[in-house]
Amino acid sequence: MTTLLYLVRHGETDWNRQRRIQGSTDVPLNDTGRRQAVQTAALLARRSFDAVVSSPLSRALETGTIIATHLGLPAPAGYDGLRERSYGEAEGLTHPEIAERWPHDAVPGRESRAALLDRVTETLAEIAVRYDAGSVVVATHGAVIRTVVDAAAPGTFERSTVPIRNGSVHSFRWDPERFRAELVRSDDPIDEVSDAPGRYAFEYQNPLERRS
Repeated sequence: MTTLLYLVRHGETDWNRQRRIQGSTDVPLNDTGRRQAVQTAALLARRSFDAVVSSPLSRALETGTIIATHLGLPAPAGYDGLRERSYGEAEGLTHPEIAERWPHDAVPGRESRAALLDRVTETLAEIAVRYDAGSVVVATHGAVIRTVVDAAAPGTFERSTVPIRNGSVHSFRWDPERFRAELVRSDDPIDEVSDAPGRYAFEYQNPLERRS
């Protein structure tokens, strides 16, 4: 049966504020990020959920924990497949620094978009089966969400251009017959409210989330 998956990008970190690439580096939330998580929890409280799950990286896990607490749910289970895309040697650097070091975008050690999509899709399938016909909050990362959005709604202009802001919500449904996530378009207004321009500044977006 169809499982609803609400993917939430973690709250702000100091590296987000400094425009540094985080990837697999475990950077914690800052106070702004914790406030964002509380605000997202209040938004999600308009719906009923069965569970919260999370990437094991602390910025996502704390975001998921804050949301679970506000929703009256158990602490989130961690799924390694929900980790942020690894950016290899680019982690800790700013976009200008990366462009200077690798002008042709060949960053050593960076996880491919295809590999990211494979592991995230497999993990979401596992979660969907475990919580069959339920509704689940998935606390994860910007590049993870961007990859799922692009795969579930290819060619959708509005979705391909909107930034994945800290604390934003992107809802999907899992269609077991097609064995992939399908983007829920306009069925849940929470998505648009959470991602509305001006709610969180554009600079919180991962500047490399769209790169190959």
